[in-house]
Amino acid sequence: MSMTAALTTADLIRAVETLPRYPLAHLPTPLEFLPRFSKALGGPPIYIKRDDCTGLAIGGNKTRHNEFLIGAALQQQADVVVWGAGVQSNNCRQTAAACAKAGLDCHLVLGRAKPSAAPDPVQGNLLLDHLVGAIIDIVDEPLGPGLHERISAKAAEYAAQGRRPYAWDEQTVKPLAAVSYVLCMVEIVQQSAQLGIQPQAVYVSSAGSTGAGLALAQVALGVEAPVRNIAGPGTVAFMGDIRRRTSGLDTRARAWFNAWFQAGNDMRSNALPGKAFDFFQMDSILARSE
Repeated sequence: MSMTAALTTADLIRAVETLPRYPLAHLPTPLEFLPRFSKALGGPPIYIKRDDCTGLAIGGNKTRHNEFLIGAALQQQADVVVWGAGVQSNNCRQTAAACAKAGLDCHLVLGRAKPSAAPDPVQGNLLLDHLVGAIIDIVDEPLGPGLHERISAKAAEYAAQGRRPYAWDEQTVKPLAAVSYVLCMVEIVQQSAQLGIQPQAVYVSSAGSTGAGLALAQVALGVEAPVRNIAGPGTVAFMGDIRRRTSGLDTRARAWFNAWFQAGNDMRSNALPGKAFDFFQMDSILARSE
């Protein structure tokens, strides 16, 4: 699966092990062959990385992220995590559960993106947020700078009370979260070798850290299979933001980031050659075939 690698998987694992980490996920997650889905699409054999099986509060990709974010919070001796996203955020559901596991208080600032005359129904992820003990504020702001300001203000309130908050901050959160998916690519490389397969491409749907980590590891490890990110315009802005932050890195690290930027900037609108990509259609075919 690899061309001449800049780093081996063992090298990359050792580098990541220098960061604080709190174990949360059931790893490695399975790399599962999907014979009926592959046949339904009329394409090559398709394998799926089962990160729905990460194990924390019904799983998902943010469990990997939180191993490094909660690790950083504990290293800084935080006693409360202040986080936020949408009312039905998978991110917040897994972050609140991670806090419960680690013995940290969790305060969620959830944006509904519009005024509401009625209370938000306590169901789905919001119900799970309550079940794991999060303190919850629901505000009218959408995802973006306004919500980030609300989160920062709440963290400042805790600090003024003598608490030690760990709060959402793009400058530190996104790179740390991306590291977790560097390790996911390591798993994909190792599992592919065990299965005797040579992936032609790795497809991911990510607007941020998950896709960034996979693409960065693909470059660092010299993996021949390109990372194809199915995502919207926000991803391009995120990658440009990360690229701007690499100016202080050493030459080799900066070269990896620049190569990742070029690879990750290759946004694809097609899941397979000649087939228009539609999330709902693909989800339906996958659900009905596997």
